[in-house]
Formats: sequence, C-alpha cells, structure tokens
Amino acid sequence: MGEELDKDQIAILQKAFDSFAQGKGYITPEMVGTILRVMGQAFNEQTLRELIAEVDEDGSGQIEFTEFVILASKFIVEEDEETLQKELKEAFRLYDKAGNGYIPTSSLKEILRELDDKLTNEELDGIVGEIDEDGSGTVDFNEFIEMMTGK
Repeated sequence: MGEELDKDQIAILQKAFDSFAQGKGYITPEMVGTILRVMGQAFNEQTLRELIAEVDEDGSGQIEFTEFVILASKFIVEEDEETLQKELKEAFRLYDKAGNGYIPTSSLKEILRELDDKLTNEELDGIVGEIDEDGSGTVDFNEFIEMMTGK
C-alpha cells in the first residue's frame, strides 16, 4: 500500500483519514479532495474523479483507508521540512490576524467549511475536536502544525 510513501506520511494520512471518517471506516469521495486541500496538496479535479473511480471499483462511494493511501500517494509531493514549516507559518499567520499565537476553533471551522462546503456541523465539530486536543476552543501553532503534518 502506497510503496512510495514513508511511515511518517502514512501516519499523516491515517490521522487525516480518521478525523474525517469519524469511526465509520471510510470517507466519501468529496472528503478525499478536502483532505488533500487541507494538507496543501495540489490536484486536478478531473484527475481526482478518475482516480477515485479507479480505486472505488465497486462504485460504493466509500473510500477505505488503503484505497485512500493509494489515491493520496499519487498527489503527495515531497517538500523539505524547512519549506513546509515556512509555508505553514505563513498560512497560520493569515488566520491569526490579531497575532495572538492561536486561532479560534470557529475560524478553523470556517477554513474547513471553505475547503468543503458539504461538511455538516457535526462533522466539523468532530474534526475540530480531534485538533483542539486540550479543549481550549483555540488552535495554537503546534496544534495547527500537527493537523497539517501529523507530527
């Protein structure tokens, strides 16, 4: 499964998958695009649809983790750690308008909703709950980094 990916990348994908699957063991094709966008992966919608059709052989619309890894491995581009940190710091700063070192979970929900307008409030709460581990109602830079990189 995903031979080109190292164990860290697979762990990142597992965390993202689990956040969206919320215990169901699968995600929908729409969620695949959302996860790739959240992870900062560029992709072509048409290519993604074709690959999903290829991976989801029975046409169930349910993408299991192994199928997700196969799909995601086609989009993941290696970036060096320093470049990634810089890009994530810049992205965080865009949402931390006041410069407090954190963003409210309400802003995170808006970001996720922009990435995928089909997410329900219940799904958003579940995703944000996974990220806001300390229950503070805010996401600090470390939590944001962990969400984006799985580290």
